Amino acid sequence: MIVFYALSWSVVFSLLALWSLAAWSFHSIAAWTVSNAGVLAGGSGAFEGLRVPDWLAPLVPPELALAFTSMLSALTPAIEAALNQAPALAGGLSVAVWVVWGVGSALIVILGLVCSGLITVLRRRASVFAAPSMGPAAAD
Repeated sequence: MIVFYALSWSVVFSLLALWSLAAWSFHSIAAWTVSNAGVLAGGSGAFEGLRVPDWLAPLVPPELALAFTSMLSALTPAIEAALNQAPALAGGLSVAVWVVWGVGSALIVILGLVCSGLITVLRRRASVFAAPSMGPAAAD
């Protein structure tokens, strides 16, 4: 029965390692993106070059494409302002990633504890059913 405990905790530790890798990867990519957001914006003409891909153009009505273009040109100043403020958010990003990682790690450890408790309950239940009964047939 110790094998079930070892198996469940090895799964929990594997999930914890994957969760840590995912948090680290997300933080690395997001920190790079946020720190280079002003450069990635590319100035005011960056959004004007966007158009519907050639393979999608026959499926999109021209009115919808025109509405999208006009909406994007109206939102361009707001998007650029947000991208210029993005490097200031890099410090808060680390704190947010650590908090989310901590909550997720705690949930994974709780999952391991629940699995161990479930294994214990099932083991006790199996031992009760495996015990010989003391009914009338056993007395003979």
